[in-house]
Amino acid sequence: MSKITTRMKRHVRHVLKDEDPTIWVGKEGLTPQLVAEMEKQLQRNKMVKVRVLPAAMQGDATAQVIATNAAEQTNASLVEVRGHVFILFRKRKAEEPEHPEPKP
Repeated sequence: MSKITTRMKRHVRHVLKDEDPTIWVGKEGLTPQLVAEMEKQLQRNKMVKVRVLPAAMQGDATAQVIATNAAEQTNASLVEVRGHVFILFRKRKAEEPEHPEPKP
């Protein structure tokens, strides 16, 4: 997981406070498809809001555990877990420029 400052956490929470979650974790838990969607949204928006449905919390899997796993798998910072909703933030990865082959 990457580090995030307190000031940046406050900013991310402020930006997403009125937004609805864009990803829902269901009974299958944290699937590779969900992780891929989180990656896509983090790359595009730098932040993502996720809701954990009650069906996903079976056994010892709490919203905190699921959020921590999601942050580790996406290499993002866990901003906040509040109830069944958590927020992830990651700076955009710099896209490597494609170098065309030199013409002979």
